[in-house]
Amino acid sequence: MKGETRWFLGLDSSTQGLKALAVDEKGQPTFEMAVSYDRDLPRYHTEGGVHKRDEGREVSAPPVMWAEAFELLLLRMQSQKFPFARLAAISASGQQHGSVYWKQGALNTLRSLSPGQPLERQLAGAFALDESPIWMDSSTTEECREREAALGGPQAVADITGSRAYERFTGNQIARIAKRRPEVYAATERIGLVSSFMASLLTGDYAPIDWSDGSGMNLLNIRTKRWDSQSLEVTAPGLAQRLGEPVPSHWIVGTVAPNWVKRFSFQSDTVVIAASGDNPCSLAGLGLRQPGDVAISLGTSDTLFAALREPRPSGREGHIFVNPVDPEGYMALLCWKNGSLTREAVRKRVGDADWRAYRERLDRTESGNGGKIGFYFLEPEITPPCQRPGIYRFGPDNQPVASFTPDEEARAVLEGAFLSMRLHAEGLGIRPVRLLATGGASVDPAVLRVMADVFGVRVEPSDVPNTAALGAALRAWHGWCCFREGRFILYDEVWNRREAPSFGRCVEPDQTAHARYTAMLARYGMLEQRVLNQNGLL
Repeated sequence: MKGETRWFLGLDSSTQGLKALAVDEKGQPTFEMAVSYDRDLPRYHTEGGVHKRDEGREVSAPPVMWAEAFELLLLRMQSQKFPFARLAAISASGQQHGSVYWKQGALNTLRSLSPGQPLERQLAGAFALDESPIWMDSSTTEECREREAALGGPQAVADITGSRAYERFTGNQIARIAKRRPEVYAATERIGLVSSFMASLLTGDYAPIDWSDGSGMNLLNIRTKRWDSQSLEVTAPGLAQRLGEPVPSHWIVGTVAPNWVKRFSFQSDTVVIAASGDNPCSLAGLGLRQPGDVAISLGTSDTLFAALREPRPSGREGHIFVNPVDPEGYMALLCWKNGSLTREAVRKRVGDADWRAYRERLDRTESGNGGKIGFYFLEPEITPPCQRPGIYRFGPDNQPVASFTPDEEARAVLEGAFLSMRLHAEGLGIRPVRLLATGGASVDPAVLRVMADVFGVRVEPSDVPNTAALGAALRAWHGWCCFREGRFILYDEVWNRREAPSFGRCVEPDQTAHARYTAMLARYGMLEQRVLNQNGLL
């Protein structure tokens, strides 16, 4: 590597495929490639990368497919003459909440991988469970209620682990498997997450779970960063040994395994940094480094990420994870299911053929919408938790109304979305100082105007693609820098070496409009409670 710029590789094992993204020592992307499970590995018969059973309640994917995708990706990179020898460090992102069950004796298999045989053939018998439950699985309601009852209720679980018991969280998946398929659990030597599974493939060894991804399991004490003994006890016997010890997200978990060195010409000292979840890696990819750094992703679902100093977990909604780039800090995540598809449905409902006509409606109405507030739950909502779809409209006197004018409807769906974000973010202790907007709707200045006015801070539109893969690559760079320095260094020291990313036109808040929205916030919260009470949810 003498005289050559070092590169850092991030892998993102997502629901539908596997991506690779490399960056140089300026943090700039230098190479990208992807494998689609459905298209490139059709023999697994996945749809959207998954298998569904029991009317969609059970959702899984075969870990051997992820392994085959990993090898296929490396082969494609090789065919494109990717310079493996330039890599100083690698890390990975994995879809959060998916789990892998290594069979007794699988460690020996990993440590003796041969460069001359297909990876999926060598790993064919390495799993105690051939189908890994993933984040889309919702079959563990019973186990969630049992966890909350045993530990003192939803808030008690959240106080320990950062979140109330969620069906997709790994601890509840493990509990279900141990209870309903005890022979599978008994045959399991090690349990990993999708992220640590990728690191295991890279190192040829069992890779530990990092603190940040481990926070999405209902098992890790987010303050001590150790597995919580009570949480383990109510999950399954002998679980601590099967999980291994969790590690900081910037730690080196090994070097690239000899079989990959021989086959693809990696340097033998290329280090592997602890892998993490896709949400933590997205936080790193967006550069949310300081408390008050917030990003809102406007997509099919809307997601809010934030860096925090002090965690304030909620027993009703949202998640607190250990921060992947600051072992003393935390990150918060909130998700709203009624995102872009709901806004699209309302646009069509008011008769607008395109978004330009919709924006004209916004221009004809004032911020605050004359005190009119709407709740648009076209799908069961995550934040707040509301399983019964419906549209609920209220006038300025807080009384229900049957309809709004088309112009009022257009404004109400946007204002309601951002008022909900502000209300629930503040409930987790999030008050933005810096606000990034990403996702499809973030290019619309009218949308950004409402966002800026509701939160009262400047909004910076960001068009950074593949944030999870980018975050994994930047975390590889950060971990390598920590290793080279022999100490933890602030992520800022790495981030600030990057060439500044370009942003679109920033939107400054109108302080008069912000004051109006601030006055509306308490009303919005009160009416939200009324809607939930009406549905028998409180």
